Amino acid sequence: MEKEGLVRNHCAGGGGGRSLFTACAGDLNRVNWIALPMIVVTVSQFLLRVSPMFMLGHLDELSLSSASIATSICNVTGFSVVFGMASALETLCGQAYGAAQYKKLGTFTYGAILCLFVACIPLSLLFVLTEKLLLWTGQDPEISAGAGKFAIELIPTLFPYAILQCLVRYLQSQSLVLPMVWSSLASLSFQLPLCWTLIFNLNLRSSGAAMSISISYWFNVVVLLLYMRYSPACRKTRASFSPDCFSSSKEFLGLAVPSAAMVCVEWWSFELILLLSGMLPNPKLETSVFSICFTISYLHYHIPYSYGAAASTLISNEFGAGNPRSAKITLYAVLALSIAEFLIASISIMASGHVLGYAFSESKEIVSRVELMAPFLSLSIIMDSLQAVLSGVVRGCGWQHIGAYVNLGSYYLVGTPVALLLAFVFHLNGRGLWSGLLAGTTVQCIALSAVTGLTNWEKQALEARQRIFSGTPPAYQPQSLVEIT
Repeated sequence: MEKEGLVRNHCAGGGGGRSLFTACAGDLNRVNWIALPMIVVTVSQFLLRVSPMFMLGHLDELSLSSASIATSICNVTGFSVVFGMASALETLCGQAYGAAQYKKLGTFTYGAILCLFVACIPLSLLFVLTEKLLLWTGQDPEISAGAGKFAIELIPTLFPYAILQCLVRYLQSQSLVLPMVWSSLASLSFQLPLCWTLIFNLNLRSSGAAMSISISYWFNVVVLLLYMRYSPACRKTRASFSPDCFSSSKEFLGLAVPSAAMVCVEWWSFELILLLSGMLPNPKLETSVFSICFTISYLHYHIPYSYGAAASTLISNEFGAGNPRSAKITLYAVLALSIAEFLIASISIMASGHVLGYAFSESKEIVSRVELMAPFLSLSIIMDSLQAVLSGVVRGCGWQHIGAYVNLGSYYLVGTPVALLLAFVFHLNGRGLWSGLLAGTTVQCIALSAVTGLTNWEKQALEARQRIFSGTPPAYQPQSLVEIT
């Protein structure tokens, strides 16, 4: 039988007779309903790993530097891979929900959790090798030992992180964002006193910080699992564990591998540029300034990423429902909101560049250098925001393999070579490195814009429905799909 919502202008374009402007204006509320709460979710989850660093800073320099380096290495070798693989669910769950194949959401989610759990095992081994990796790159032995110990203690965090990313995509695809807001805020509120108690009261120091991160992630996972299990809102999408979960793993991995590549090549390029800043003249100053700029950029990135999440959710829903015109209208609405936001953010950074550095340091030299970097940071905010939204469109459409190639070419054929050339050949130092990063992001935006602009949206909607209904008996498929296949 056809489920509710399937008879919605399949592949002929939804939206009725409304004008484009009216339809776009109506979509603004839908976009904000997802994006604004997702900002709270992403920032809260980010702070779960960052807030212990502030507390470790009150112990000694060695504890802070070791934990910071370990966290950076673990982001590259583990968390980025898990985050990227889980992004495949934005395509699968979003399109399944739009096609009213509700049980498939649960099946895809269980399959993804199984795959990510297995993937976490070899990734954990990389965490064990952190100390040797740092020693091989010439890091201080004492810092390397501390970082290696902290990385091993972060292994129990990797597994709940993997489950959490799957649950977030499961709920996000249904626009159930408020439960994630409350669970994320509850986890953060739980972690802060726990972390303080473990570090200072029980004198566990760095081990206490790592333990608090792991416990807080498990807390968040348990809360969301309970919501998924008992909430009426998840009744239609709640599936029982069955052999279908194993068979769905193959489909998940087909998107998860390019999804991981798409995310990792981008994250790794930023880490590479940060490492290169340590090779510049006056490396302490350069790395301090770069850390400040990256911190500002990363904190702001949660906003456009959340708009990208809204784009991914709504576009995948519309493709699953066979409404390519509505998917295109959603894209226009997301772009309108994100452009307004990043212009405000960019202008604010330019206007406050002369005092921006004081939020992080009292050193006049650092403050002065941050002011010089403000125009580059301002442009970077614009490009990062645009690519974050377009990357959300990529995930919603299931173009992760295209996104992986675009990111690889943008950052490693353009961004990094330009950064090396400007920084070390033309001696532009920090501004040269950041200009290279900006060049890579600009190429990425142009390429993703071209892919989006040249897309046959009707064809994408058809492919989405074929993906979701593959393996479904013809008698249970929508009539339009049966005729085409």
